[in-house]
Amino acid sequence: MSRLYSVQLDPAGPGTEAKESFKFVSEVMSDGGDDRTEPRCCLSVSKISYSVSERVGPWWNLPSYRKRWTRQILNDVSFHVDSGQIMGILGNSGSGKTTLLDAISGRIGNSGTLSGEVFVNGRKLATEEYQDCFSYVLQSDNLLSYLTVEETLTYTAQLALRKHSAKAIHKKVSAVMAELSLSHVAHSVIGGRIFPGISGGERRRVSIASQLLQDPRVILLDEPTTGLDSMTANQIVVLLAELARRNRIVIVTIHQPRSELFRVFSRIAVMSRGELVFCGQPEEMVDFFSQCGYECPEYCNPFDIYVDFTSVDTRSSEREAATFNRMHEITCSYQRSAIYRHMLGKMMQSLQRHDKAAIPFKSKESPSSGVKLGVLLRRTMRNLSRDRMGVLMRLSQNLIYGLFVAFFVMHLDMDVAKGAVQDRIGIIYQSVGASPYTGMLNAVALFPALRAIGDQESQDGLYSKWQMFLAYIFHILPFSVVSVFIFTSFLYWTVGMHPETWRFLSFTAVVMVPHIIGELLTVVLLGVVQDPNMVNTGVALLNIAGILVGSGFLRSMAQMPTVFQWLSYLTFQKYSCELLIVTEFHDLHFTCNHSRPFPGDCLITQGNQIIDEGYPGALSRYTLDFVLLYTFLPALLLLGMVSFKIRDRLVLH
Repeated sequence: MSRLYSVQLDPAGPGTEAKESFKFVSEVMSDGGDDRTEPRCCLSVSKISYSVSERVGPWWNLPSYRKRWTRQILNDVSFHVDSGQIMGILGNSGSGKTTLLDAISGRIGNSGTLSGEVFVNGRKLATEEYQDCFSYVLQSDNLLSYLTVEETLTYTAQLALRKHSAKAIHKKVSAVMAELSLSHVAHSVIGGRIFPGISGGERRRVSIASQLLQDPRVILLDEPTTGLDSMTANQIVVLLAELARRNRIVIVTIHQPRSELFRVFSRIAVMSRGELVFCGQPEEMVDFFSQCGYECPEYCNPFDIYVDFTSVDTRSSEREAATFNRMHEITCSYQRSAIYRHMLGKMMQSLQRHDKAAIPFKSKESPSSGVKLGVLLRRTMRNLSRDRMGVLMRLSQNLIYGLFVAFFVMHLDMDVAKGAVQDRIGIIYQSVGASPYTGMLNAVALFPALRAIGDQESQDGLYSKWQMFLAYIFHILPFSVVSVFIFTSFLYWTVGMHPETWRFLSFTAVVMVPHIIGELLTVVLLGVVQDPNMVNTGVALLNIAGILVGSGFLRSMAQMPTVFQWLSYLTFQKYSCELLIVTEFHDLHFTCNHSRPFPGDCLITQGNQIIDEGYPGALSRYTLDFVLLYTFLPALLLLGMVSFKIRDRLVLH
């Protein structure tokens, strides 16, 4: 072997300070009965393959759109890792690194065909056991922007750990923050695109810390060093290596690691085009590639060199064919090597053992559903209540709309000839028709971020998505009540509607329901539809259809076709409009200016005439309409729980 690259780690180098603090962290993390004498753990991945079927052409080109072609994402990937080891998976973009972690953790989508088996301690994992066995740190950081680092981790611990006291949870959170160098930003907010917070590297460490709180035996991390500077990335990998040495298995996909980390990894895997080109110890990798005729020049980073050797260059068909053949030759050499046979031997040994250890699941101390719902509600309220501009807009948006209506109407007249009836019907129409839109805008602005966090944390087994849905709905109720009360208090008395207190309270109670339904219906649809813009359009169309069919303003109920009359009973607008018409027009007496040239304008001088002609029998149905109107709220609540249970079955990418 001619002049090859060699790595020398300075004993006082990047990992020294981490190891110094790790002793303290190890003691604190062990608190609460975590037994460090547990038997060793091993992970075996056998012949994992995954393919997807894709359309050949765009949807508007029907001949090509009907055709499909199969794309192989993973092809017969096998490896074996023992506890105490950290395995780094390298490869260029599109090599299948993330898909491999998804397959191992049971998070692969249903859109393709997956084959192969995953064994832990020689025992095959069932589908429902994946999330209880693996902790998975995703490449993207889904965190609540207005919570501090300590609050974020504390709420996660409260969702995951039941038997721990508040003091024990605080101690555990402090230990994890110390482990990942987050103590100095414990009281800093996470931040987001709108306002600054902690750095991108610190956000990534918070995501890792959230997974470490459950102290799992197998940890998967997808690009944990993305967004980190070189020194911090080294510290993270060294800390993960120390965690692996505590009887853990750590598997990391990593992009362009520094050469100092060469000997930090216990095993290194190189992937290309969905195939495992090599998997072995760092020293074995150097020898293997050298024997294949691909030596690493001195003073070069072996990670970069070996990934380049195994990558497929697609800039031209000639380059692609040549580099693919080179990659395929290296893969075949690896599968014929003693390294590969030794790995298969260890895998078979673990599968054939008679005294197999039990599968090491994560902590089974999860709180009850009621406790989780309380934690989610407190977390949601604390996060959203700190958004001062968001709270201000939520409380004032209905009022702002009321200002426009009041400015346009100015003051209601009692003279029929001056539009007394028309103006009142117009206000009722605007109150019922516009209030769902403000609720819809709230949900589209606030809920998608919570939904993304709920998708991730539910896959981690912290709670079910419907619990996040309920926490959000319970959080919006006080805001909706206050917002609508401000709106109706201003509009009702400013324009001069029927000046009786009970009528004002009834008006407020009725207008509140469409506002809540608008937000609730939007959240329900967001449970099954990923795109908020599509949900926005769908809710708007449903609201318009409900106004047309149920309000009776465009066409009276008696003149509608029978099918629309039946459909009107399924709209909340029917009951809202009937209630508001009765509330405003019952026993209301109008005047009429007889000097006008059109005496027909004075045919209606009693409010009861409006009720009898447009909504016959509405007065006798007043209480029933109230009951039916408020029935929409629990009905949508149940529908939302169903939609999020459906979402639980979907794997979102």
